[in-house]
Amino acid sequence: MAERADDRLVRLLGLVAFLDGAGPVRVEELADRFGVTPGQVREDVDALWVSGTPGYMPDDLIDFDAYSLEDGVVSLTQARGMTRPLRLGTREAVALVAALRAMHASPAVQADRRRAAVVASALDKLTAATGEAAGAVDVQLEGEGDPQVVAAVTTALAEGRRLHLRYVNAADVTSERDVDPLRLLTQDGAMYLLGWCLRVSGRRTFRVDRILAADVLDEPAAQHDVAVAGDLGADVWASVAHRGAPEATLRLASSARWVAEEVPAESVRDLPDGTVEVRLRVTNPAWLRRLLLANAPDVVAADPADVARDVAQAARDALDAYATTTSTASTASTDIEAARATPVPDDAPGTVG
Repeated sequence: MAERADDRLVRLLGLVAFLDGAGPVRVEELADRFGVTPGQVREDVDALWVSGTPGYMPDDLIDFDAYSLEDGVVSLTQARGMTRPLRLGTREAVALVAALRAMHASPAVQADRRRAAVVASALDKLTAATGEAAGAVDVQLEGEGDPQVVAAVTTALAEGRRLHLRYVNAADVTSERDVDPLRLLTQDGAMYLLGWCLRVSGRRTFRVDRILAADVLDEPAAQHDVAVAGDLGADVWASVAHRGAPEATLRLASSARWVAEEVPAESVRDLPDGTVEVRLRVTNPAWLRRLLLANAPDVVAADPADVARDVAQAARDALDAYATTTSTASTASTDIEAARATPVPDDAPGTVG
């Protein structure tokens, strides 16, 4: 199963704290201690190497001995204060209490018992440490979608049960389907349900405010194999794993708004002329090419320019191949017709007398 970002964050902080007290440690020993592979330890060190305190200049970053790492030993040379207890001012503490209360009240957290327990524990400790100032904080979240739908989705996730959805997509097409819920998340102010759709036998993303009705079924949700269900981390749009990938910005006609809800997008923006701007990371250029070719009538613009050129060239190549195939087929058809029109001599081999 894909590693969650918060799990990796805990390990990264743990690596710094452990190395600060233990001194140089071999990569294999760290891998055993933290339950990961040696390759993952090296990836974690690479991530920490570009992390640090605000400013993010070379002197603000966590540092390691590069020569030791080449010999398979991780040696922390500068922790940048990451091992010191965090001290918050009153205003900082109150702001954090407000954020934690909002997070704890969100359906996405309530649907995950383990995550809800972690948030509640942190909130209780911070509230006690902040004192009376925390009592002045009152957080009320604006509802996202039909409350009954949200309640049904949250219940299904918490109890591991299947959902029956009535859903309307961006093209205003209504459908009904049974879904095994996988995760609830938020992006750009909207809430999404990740689920395994039994109608198409594949993973789908449903925008919660487009779910017209949701019923929790008695049937338990099936456990879908990771190799089939895919990497859930990839659906957390703007995931860390794709941060280094190049960006592309698409401007699409309103009829293609469904693209913004079906693909991992960095951001989505409605434009005054009715079109929609979708910004995404391109980890697979061939995938983007296929997407644009399949929806060419609805593509208004694509940036950077080489994306448009690549798609245009692919379209020309396809048309040329089609023209060649058509010409060959036409020639063959003409030859066949000509052969049919040619009289066969009576003494030709195979002629029946």
